[in-house]
Amino acid sequence: MSYLDNILFAILLIIGFGYFFISIKKIKRNINLGIEVDRNDNPGARWKNMAMIAMGQSKMVKRPIAGALHVVVYLGFIIINIELLEIIIDGLFGTHRVFAFLGSSYDFLIGSFEILAVLVLVAVVVFWIRRNVIKLRRFAMGDLKGFPKNDANYILYFEVVLMTLFLLMDASDLHLQNVPGGFSHFIKAGSFPISQFIEPIFNGMSNELVMLLFEVFWWLHIVGILVFMNYLYFSKHLHILLAFPNTYFADLNPLGQFDNLEAVSNEVKMMMDPNADPFAAAPATEGDVPSKFGASDIQDLNWVQLLNAYTCTECGRCTSACPANITGKKLSPRKIMMDTRDRMEEVGKNIDANKGVFIPDNKTLLNDYITAEELWACTSCNACVEECPVNISPLSIIMDMRRYLVMEQSAAPMPLNAMMTNIENNGAPWQYSQQDRLNWKNEN
Repeated sequence: MSYLDNILFAILLIIGFGYFFISIKKIKRNINLGIEVDRNDNPGARWKNMAMIAMGQSKMVKRPIAGALHVVVYLGFIIINIELLEIIIDGLFGTHRVFAFLGSSYDFLIGSFEILAVLVLVAVVVFWIRRNVIKLRRFAMGDLKGFPKNDANYILYFEVVLMTLFLLMDASDLHLQNVPGGFSHFIKAGSFPISQFIEPIFNGMSNELVMLLFEVFWWLHIVGILVFMNYLYFSKHLHILLAFPNTYFADLNPLGQFDNLEAVSNEVKMMMDPNADPFAAAPATEGDVPSKFGASDIQDLNWVQLLNAYTCTECGRCTSACPANITGKKLSPRKIMMDTRDRMEEVGKNIDANKGVFIPDNKTLLNDYITAEELWACTSCNACVEECPVNISPLSIIMDMRRYLVMEQSAAPMPLNAMMTNIENNGAPWQYSQQDRLNWKNEN
């Protein structure tokens, strides 16, 4: 490469990585719109979660076919990043296969990359067939339409192009390495178990033409990687990056254990204290009384819930396991996460348009995105949380929004309102006098 090429490559990297970090900064800003919550306890268990679930794909492989294919694509993503390091160094300094000094280890790496590239192509074809030919139910549901539906296919096409360019680049490189007497700066390095079968297509071409094709493949490959990297911000495939912090900061409490509102807990404790003045207010503590009970918009959710929304893979495992959805109810846990992310993006764009300040837009996550009907259809069984391959909890958002409906709007369904009234008046969910509560023991 000439010095002009090196300079152009450096400018391309600055633009590509610069835009990427601007996007990451926006994501961080949007996540920080949520309420602060401490998730720094038990770091040992958190690191284990991240290693097993995000890196080890332990929840993905519960479904063997999809899991195995996903592992292949995941490894393909990793090899692209390792290969990217060498491409960056070669592009900046005009070298050729700068890591070739590793000798047989380098040969093993390049050979492994090529085999994985072919496996990725096979996996991508299978994924495309599952989505577009077989049309698995979770990929054909009504909540997955428009861009979210097409986005998965766009990524598959990206993968095909990137892996094909990688193999063509290696094949043309191999051809130039084998030119008698050497050619330009190409040195013999690497093992090419796959591209050696592609290399013959360059036979009969002039070395200069093959060199030109190599440079075309090389530039398209690196540009493709940078475009893919910046596309992640708009795609469900942002989970490639966010799965790691998401699994680390996931709730470690047993499934089904809900958090209590401190203000309500203090009231109940005072009511149960026989020595307490029944007319006294509960003692105030720092942050005791929230401005709002529950959540109606993203600012009422905590930052981990917002991180969950950005991490959602839209795979639909949660919805396919949801008993409410299976029985025809409107609820889709996947839609809950997608709606939360969409509202978060809307609020973020509002802030960007108003110089860092959110101007109320007369919209909320509740009602404008998620309906009360969806929320009350949930059985709180935790099936969605158990199924999610990256430890997302749609249920936590559902429960916080239900809490808002009950405590702020008194908008629970009639049977629930009747039950809560009975508990308040009778000390039990059923409508009978407290004096009759023990009558059952006299029955024969």
